Amino acid sequence: MCRVTSRAVLVTGASRGIGRAVARAFAAGGDRVAIHHRDSAEAAEAVRAGLPGEGHVVVRADLTDPDAVRAMVDEAAELLGGLDVLVNNAGVYGERDAPHPVFGTSYEQWQRRWRQVLETNLTGAANVTWCAAQHLRGRGGRIVNVSSRGAFRGEPEQPAYGASKAGLNALGQSLAVALAPYGIAVATVAPGFVETDMTTEHLAGERGEAIRAQSPFHRVARPEEIAAAVHWLAAPESEWASGTIVDLNGASHLRT
Repeated sequence: MCRVTSRAVLVTGASRGIGRAVARAFAAGGDRVAIHHRDSAEAAEAVRAGLPGEGHVVVRADLTDPDAVRAMVDEAAELLGGLDVLVNNAGVYGERDAPHPVFGTSYEQWQRRWRQVLETNLTGAANVTWCAAQHLRGRGGRIVNVSSRGAFRGEPEQPAYGASKAGLNALGQSLAVALAPYGIAVATVAPGFVETDMTTEHLAGERGEAIRAQSPFHRVARPEEIAAAVHWLAAPESEWASGTIVDLNGASHLRT
């Protein structure tokens, strides 16, 4: 398959962190990017304004709203002249990223946090994927999901998050088989801790030292490192990686 000039790329959760780095990687490669956000219009516009190249757009949707998701994906495709790549990056830990262990969380809080996390991280991503696939079909399309080390390592304080990412892994592998006949390859990256605005609090002080010590490199990932892997998996030459889950955790958790 030949490299297509200036592909149309939709990146969810692209106003900050990994999503912002992913948007920059595609734009630097000459692609046109739709920067999705939920409630960060100013930040998303700043990302768009800072991207190299032309034709980038900002789109908005709450991923827990199926109608808003469909409208957002269709808008991105219309503004970009179609879709070639989807990056499912948007995700949450829970209500205000609050922990929700079995003991210490009320039954009502437990239900609310599971519902919120799954509706965004799994059902939301599934809905974005369904909508995007209608535009990707027949274009040699690519879907890359951003999962987490927590899907394999476990998230005792954030069990809904770990479960949602494990579900995202399974979704990606199922769709890799289902969508291949339509020219769509699907792959997943599973980062460990990444140095972003979302993890600043976790990486401060003694806790941060303990987190960095989990990797023999004694650091956490940079967003650009995750973005580089996403960009490669979305390349026309990477079709044979469809179905794979790439661990990006600096050897902090080794699967067997």
